[in-house]
Amino acid sequence: MKSIKKHTVLIGGQKTSVSLEDVFWKGLQEVADKRGETIRSLITSIDANRQSNLSSAIRQFILKFYKDHSVRQRAANRASRRGARPWREDR
Repeated sequence: MKSIKKHTVLIGGQKTSVSLEDVFWKGLQEVADKRGETIRSLITSIDANRQSNLSSAIRQFILKFYKDHSVRQRAANRASRRGARPWREDR
């Protein structure tokens, strides 16, 4: 069950509303926290670079953030495995 809620935000002194599913709003909060930003500043940044409506741009931003994070995590895991010792010492 998707739960879409309207959130009012202030961008450049103008009130605007975005309609987002709870999971994307929570993701937005997490990303802002990880970047040391407020939600307002993060949305302002997304708004400045968007090529679609703001709600869609936020969803795309969140998806890209977590996709990039996943790719970086997999690369880090591969790098740490390369430096790992073989499981058998007698070879």
